[in-house]
Amino acid sequence: MSVVIRLARAGTKKRPVYHVVVADSRFPRDGRFIERLGYFNPLLPKDNETRLKLDMDKVKSWLAKGAQPSDRVSRFLDAAGVKKREARNNPQKAVPRKERKAQAEAAAKA
Repeated sequence: MSVVIRLARAGTKKRPVYHVVVADSRFPRDGRFIERLGYFNPLLPKDNETRLKLDMDKVKSWLAKGAQPSDRVSRFLDAAGVKKREARNNPQKAVPRKERKAQAEAAAKA
């Protein structure tokens, strides 16, 4: 059984609130979960302390048991200093589209 720490969407239409939950990876995003660890409200300003609330003791215990955080949750844990997030390598990110690349080459030749 693969256990993940991820976000489950709650709230109403166009007003999302997310619960940080521990769930089996086979369960649906908003479906069954094992334990709720906190919440995340993206509509609040970034400097508001109630934007994200996590029970760090529970998070640390689940990480010790082998639970894998999702990308967004790993960002939260990195900001809190609990778990270091490894840098991702995306070499295609800086490559421009073909048209812009051709224009840049034409401008360089002229």
